[in-house]
Amino acid sequence: MEFKHINELEKASKRGHPELVRLGLGVLFVVGVMIYAIFRGGSSGSLYIVAAAVVGGYMALNIGANDVANNVGPAVGSRALTLTGALVIAAVFEAGGAIIAGGEVVGTIRNGIINPALIPNKETFIWVMLSALLAAAVWLNAATAIGAPVSTTHSIVGAVIGGGVAASGMDIVNWPKMGQIAASWVVSPVLGGIMAAALLFVIKRSITYKADKVDAARTVVPWLMAFMGWSFVTYLMLKGLNRIWSVSTPVAMGLGLVAAAVVLVVVRQVLTRHAQTMDNSKDAVNDLFTYPLIFAAALLSFAHGSNDVANAVGPLAAIVDMASSAATGIAKDAPVPLWVMMIGALGISVGLALYGPRVIRTVGSEITELDKTRAYCIAMAATLTVIVASELGLPVSSTHIAVGAVFGVGFLREYLKNRYDRLVEEIKSHHPEEDQAALNEFLNRFKVASVAEKGQLLDDLKSKSKRQEDLAHFSKPERKTLKKVYRRELVKRSQLLRIAAAWVITVPASAAMAALVFFILRNMMGSAAA
Repeated sequence: MEFKHINELEKASKRGHPELVRLGLGVLFVVGVMIYAIFRGGSSGSLYIVAAAVVGGYMALNIGANDVANNVGPAVGSRALTLTGALVIAAVFEAGGAIIAGGEVVGTIRNGIINPALIPNKETFIWVMLSALLAAAVWLNAATAIGAPVSTTHSIVGAVIGGGVAASGMDIVNWPKMGQIAASWVVSPVLGGIMAAALLFVIKRSITYKADKVDAARTVVPWLMAFMGWSFVTYLMLKGLNRIWSVSTPVAMGLGLVAAAVVLVVVRQVLTRHAQTMDNSKDAVNDLFTYPLIFAAALLSFAHGSNDVANAVGPLAAIVDMASSAATGIAKDAPVPLWVMMIGALGISVGLALYGPRVIRTVGSEITELDKTRAYCIAMAATLTVIVASELGLPVSSTHIAVGAVFGVGFLREYLKNRYDRLVEEIKSHHPEEDQAALNEFLNRFKVASVAEKGQLLDDLKSKSKRQEDLAHFSKPERKTLKKVYRRELVKRSQLLRIAAAWVITVPASAAMAALVFFILRNMMGSAAA
């Protein structure tokens, strides 16, 4: 073997060292979960509990590696956060959301998708839940390894259905509830996209399209921050602190308004001082969204932790309840032990730290170009959508919401760019082809004008052009070419097609895998009992 080949092998080996380190740390976490479950799971049914805890920890690792990137990816892609800062914020708030506010959605995964009463006995129920957990974890890991952006919620819901149908037939599925969940998978990305696009449009109309951007930002940004403060405090009162202090929704909203008023006053004072040194430019306004974007990313991580921890610990909580209970029947409701929630919370954080950076970069830059204003709109829209879903107890996919918000922003930008180009095209058509100086002068005035001034300029131009002849026009093929160029530049359709394809295949694939695992477990356990 030549020396150059040996050097190439050494370089390849060095590149593989980080992967081996990450794999080793992941295995170490799973082993730690096993030891933790042995001491905390109790003696009754300990084998099932330990096995379920290990698989649940493995599932949580994959959720952290895949889904959490949707929360902080826009902030990293817009350079509002460094990768290290994003990892720290996401880990802290994901774990906090899972432990403080994750209980209700766990109930949906545990009891809402299938009817436990139709399962003949406790042991079969445990096999169903364990099969679902293992199948979802394996499917998610395989999809992540090949770079497929699958939904962890799809994975676990499909797996629970597959395991339940394998155990007791089609009637076990709660089809009305499943219909609600399936509808949320369609509605949530649409709502996320509409909300993000609406926020971006409001910011553009109220700030970046204004002639005096500094004064506009000083007026509007405090209200945006106040709205964030209201939503965060209201949600904390209703979901995060209700175990300590239970309040009604009107009281929670009232406390949120108090917090919003405080945020409004503080931010307004800060911006008033900062405005004296600001440039009257889009970049300067864009920088104002750095701290709101960090705040939104933290809130989104908190909401995601409260919602998606169900994917890891829902079946695990059901197994712990069944295996440790002395009763012979299958309980409909059961509390989720804190140690079970901790496995999900820590697993998500560890998975994010080990495998999240790769996906964070993809989400932040490969779908559409993001700046801080666009990233703020994406994060805030996804935050509000996840909060509403968690309040309703629906296990929606954060992937759907975040991707919908990203594409909503991208398509709005594309629409506005195309609309502006059509206006420029119209302006050119109303100027004689040889009068280039007049055309340039008009375009310069049009570019810096406000929305109302643009409309007046166009009206004046059309009125004037009625008295002119032999006007220059762009051809229809030229307009089509220009529109296609902007679509390719602003929104990547290939990413949309990949994600849609992954969404379609995940549920049936995880369901089939769970059914197969259930049959294997039943045959193995049945033979051992015999």
